[in-house]
Amino acid sequence: MGGTASAELFMSTPNTHFGADEIGRILKNCKSIYFIGIGGINMSSLAHISHKRGFVTGGSDRTPSALTARLESCGIRINYSHDAANIHGYDAVVYTVAISPDNPEYTEALRLGLPCFSRADFLGYVMTGYLRRIGVSGMHGKSTCTSMCAATFIGAGVSPTVLSGAELDVMSGAYTVGEGEDFIFEACEYMDSFLDFNPTVAVILNIEMDHVDYFHSMEQIHRSFAKYASLTTESGFAVANVDDENVLIALKDYAGTLVSFGIDSEDALYRATDISCDRGRYSFNIKKRGEQFCRVALSVTGYHNIYNALACAAAADLCGISPEDISRGLASFCGAKRRMEYKGNLGGAELYDDYGHHPTEVHTTLRGAKGLAGGRLVCVFQPHTYSRTKALLEEFSLAFEYADKVLLADIYAARERDDGSVSSRALAEKIGEKAVYCGAIEDTANALREELRDGDVAVVMGAGDIWKIFDIL
Repeated sequence: MGGTASAELFMSTPNTHFGADEIGRILKNCKSIYFIGIGGINMSSLAHISHKRGFVTGGSDRTPSALTARLESCGIRINYSHDAANIHGYDAVVYTVAISPDNPEYTEALRLGLPCFSRADFLGYVMTGYLRRIGVSGMHGKSTCTSMCAATFIGAGVSPTVLSGAELDVMSGAYTVGEGEDFIFEACEYMDSFLDFNPTVAVILNIEMDHVDYFHSMEQIHRSFAKYASLTTESGFAVANVDDENVLIALKDYAGTLVSFGIDSEDALYRATDISCDRGRYSFNIKKRGEQFCRVALSVTGYHNIYNALACAAAADLCGISPEDISRGLASFCGAKRRMEYKGNLGGAELYDDYGHHPTEVHTTLRGAKGLAGGRLVCVFQPHTYSRTKALLEEFSLAFEYADKVLLADIYAARERDDGSVSSRALAEKIGEKAVYCGAIEDTANALREELRDGDVAVVMGAGDIWKIFDIL
């Protein structure tokens, strides 16, 4: 790995760790909850669930969006400014740690002595109201696998509640509040947020170095995932990719029931065999304990999605979904928003939008996209955070192996400030002749328009705001 990260971080508000039992005790005396940052994907879903549970619910965010409009249509009041007076009349506060500690609503809540819960802590409480709680973790593929599970469970008619990091057509957004006993959620490892959760089924897709502004060694990451798996207690399950060496290390002392999946590992409980490919889309048999379980024909591209499908199948089987419904659900899944999402045709070239922002994600997605390209494969990439780009610069320089041309936009800062030690221009130089530094998003869009030819496939990648390129085009 490259040099240590030195980008300056913005201050964020800390996570609370009350735990589900204590939050439940506190809320017995509360009739209303205010959400600071209510427009976020997870925050909006928590507000919706709280509203359905009978709490008077309100919140604030900077700008209106489709998510806030959905909440307002349910009768939830939203303020589009952060003002201390907005808090008055509410009994408790839930906040996203992305807000500053000097946020006027947050500081007023503290002054008034209102109970304040961070998003992850409150989510851990909310999920305990469900019998089966499937948490999808891993450095890559969480949103896709969560969405696969959503499509499969919804298709099977069990009416799950789902909190995902990506929008899905069958949910009309990134979450759905169901009537059943299944709670499916994306379990993010950043800042150890997933340690506030209460899964009964802990899915671990993969483990490697990422979030270098928080994780400083693989040993630290192994410990975090081991703690996450242990949250299932001895009566729970860890659905784990046993082809991944780091997953095996993290789970070596796991006390619950290990439910393994894989492709290469012959002793995996759920294993993909007889794999075939048609223009990047894979079909395969799933064997359970060596016996035929179901046949799967994926509608999404990429070899990596075999692993996502195996994890989904294992979790669904544990929750009583039939092999036939699992096969149908996986076939029906056509991708989540910004996960190799087809955006249209420009001058004879097909355009796709993807959230990939780690070297492994970039390499894996482009490998799958190569099977779609009749002509060249062009990648537009916006690096996400200075710390990740600097620490993984060598890995990023090798991640574009399958691309014929790489157009690089400026780094998306997210929670960081630029200290001048790394740049997209430096990454372009390290990749070599096929890479071009373009700068701002508008300049990158113009460069892409000039670059594309009939028959090309273009993948626009990044976890920041590079999606705006499609509005420009």
